[in-house]
Amino acid sequence: MVNLGCDWDGILEDEFKKEYYLELREFLKVEYFSRKIYPPMEDIFNALRYTPYDNARVVILGQDPYHGAGQAHGLCFSVKAGVMKPPSLKNIFKELNAEYGMEEPPTGELTGWARQGVLLLNTTLTVREGAPMSHKGRGWEILTDKIISIMNEKEEPVVFMLWGSHARSKKQLITNARHLVLECAHPSPLSAYNGFFGCNHFKLANEFLKSAGLSEIDWSRTV
Repeated sequence: MVNLGCDWDGILEDEFKKEYYLELREFLKVEYFSRKIYPPMEDIFNALRYTPYDNARVVILGQDPYHGAGQAHGLCFSVKAGVMKPPSLKNIFKELNAEYGMEEPPTGELTGWARQGVLLLNTTLTVREGAPMSHKGRGWEILTDKIISIMNEKEEPVVFMLWGSHARSKKQLITNARHLVLECAHPSPLSAYNGFFGCNHFKLANEFLKSAGLSEIDWSRTV
């Protein structure tokens, strides 16, 4: 079964025993054996491994993993060092440059954000090579909706960054007034000029965290 090595193990223990997850697990066994699936099996839950519940204070929601070779490694929008940055990630760095004057990092890896408490969660955690949304509706959304709801119940204030219509559809799960919900267009080249550029979300997140007495995120520390 799943072993995350942090407090999420206890929090999600019952979830991993439910029928929908056991069915998803069987589906994934067949998929990984018969097709090329991303991310690698050992990286599926990296968002939770890098960002324990107790440390999580920002949630960025993605949709499903990158579907090209070597890209996905379990953190939404992130690619490992040495992999070409996808267009959406380059636009994220453009917005950070506008907000903080931050130069684009040499790599697209965002493990540094995750270790600081940014939960980089896709709502579907696996995908077939070259087939976006191919694992949609298989059960991942039940699990990730549960994770969002658990973050919503957190006593400490949390910032939720919802970029694009898919992420914004999860706003209904965020009901506690103590949290900050930031919404805008997706950073994709198709929509970034419709409100992602100029959203100021990274500064707004840090201002909120500071006002709540929590540590700000050093967005320049990506690894």
